[in-house]
Amino acid sequence: MYKIGDKIVYPMHGAGIIEAIEEREIFEETKPYYIMQIVSEGLQILIPVDKVDDIGVRTIVNQSVIDEMIESLKLPMDAMEKNWNRRYREHLERLKTGDIFEVAKVVKNLILLDRLKGLSTGEKKMLNNARNFIVSEMVLIQDKDKEEILDLINSSVQSEA
Repeated sequence: MYKIGDKIVYPMHGAGIIEAIEEREIFEETKPYYIMQIVSEGLQILIPVDKVDDIGVRTIVNQSVIDEMIESLKLPMDAMEKNWNRRYREHLERLKTGDIFEVAKVVKNLILLDRLKGLSTGEKKMLNNARNFIVSEMVLIQDKDKEEILDLINSSVQSEA
C-alpha cells in the first residue's frame, strides 16, 4: 500500500504524488482512493486502492533508469507496421504497460517517423501524450523544468541518416 507523499506512475497518465487517501462514494460504492496529483500537468486522478495492481500503478524509477532510458532514445527506429492503424494499436499497447522503456520506444519511433514522413493527427497526439508521460516522471526525479526535459528528450532521438 502506498502512503501520502509517495511518487507513483499511473499508466497512460504519468507520474505524480499521492496527496491524500480518502474514502469516496462512486457509483453507490464507498471505498478508499488515492488522490494523485500529476505535477507536470496539474491533473488530479482518483485511483481505487484495491485496483492499483490491476491498473499497473508502480513507484517512479531512479536516475540510473532515466539515464538508461535516455540512451535508449539514441537507438535506431524499431521495425514498425506500415499500416498506420496497426502501428497505432501496437504503440497504444506499449503505452498501456506504463513501462518507461516501452513508452520511450513509442516516443523515439514517432519522432523519427515524423521526421521521415510526418504523422497522422492521432499519432501526433499519441507522441505528445507519450512525451508528457516521460516528462512527468523525470520532473519528479530531476531538478529541471518541463521545457528542459522536453529538449533533452527531443535532442536525444538521433536522426536515421
